[in-house]
Amino acid sequence: MSAALPQMSLEQLAMWTSANGFDMLELACWPVSKAERRYAGVTHIDVTTLTKAKASSIRSLMRKHGLEISSLGYYPNPLHPDASHRAMVIEHLKQVIVAAQMIEVPIVGTFVGRDKDKTLEANFDAFAEVWPPIIKFAADHSVKIAIENCPMIFTSDEWPGGNNLAISPSVWRKMFEIIPDANFGLNLDPSHLLWQMIDTERAVHDFKDRIFHVHAKDMQVNREGLYQRGVMSAGMGWQIPRLPGLGEVNWPRFIAALYAAGYDYVLSIEHEDRAFEQTEELVKRGFYIARDVLRPYLH
Repeated sequence: MSAALPQMSLEQLAMWTSANGFDMLELACWPVSKAERRYAGVTHIDVTTLTKAKASSIRSLMRKHGLEISSLGYYPNPLHPDASHRAMVIEHLKQVIVAAQMIEVPIVGTFVGRDKDKTLEANFDAFAEVWPPIIKFAADHSVKIAIENCPMIFTSDEWPGGNNLAISPSVWRKMFEIIPDANFGLNLDPSHLLWQMIDTERAVHDFKDRIFHVHAKDMQVNREGLYQRGVMSAGMGWQIPRLPGLGEVNWPRFIAALYAAGYDYVLSIEHEDRAFEQTEELVKRGFYIARDVLRPYLH
């Protein structure tokens, strides 16, 4: 996932990725602006200025370096309580969907969003109103939507409910009841299941037909933080994103579950490890570590 390397151009990113044993890129497609949070606001493809010629050039660049684009990524809050903000991010999401079709990328990764101050039930009401037209728009453009399961609750301004509804199996079932469309599924990240004490292997088995894309990110649970704050803090102060292999996700078992479920697509390394982000070289070192942890299981 390219958001950890915002300073690199798409061509530089493709050259480095290809030269270092990676096969696919999940490309960040935020609007060109200042980031509102870590690893957001990154633009490796500006979808607002994309033309057929530029799309063709991007496809040629990927072929030149022997790469594929697994998905275009844009992770905002489409259920934001402010109507103008909601409209803005949905409009950009639609532009990302159009761009995916133009570049011949099969998937757009995103969040469902959430009004953190409202109940689950109230958010489902908003979801049922906002999301069916988006999914139909994506289907009309031959694009699948893959929803990441991050609760988006790391800081006090995201308290109490977090900024993303799609947090757990019961929520996913309700989402798919409301929108049963075949192009609506998950971008499954095991790290967010781990700190919620949700069985990652069972989640793969139960939702195997809805897993379109997988994020490879690990999670460390800080036991002192958990002791001091308790589970009612919903992870605040004790969930620590790590690189694959440096946390508590059992990658051999998780990947085995994916194989058993018939999943045979990307593991997109989502680098959010603070121990490897102070310099570009440290960020790259983090990607190398994750690559070497995951590579033995991928053939």
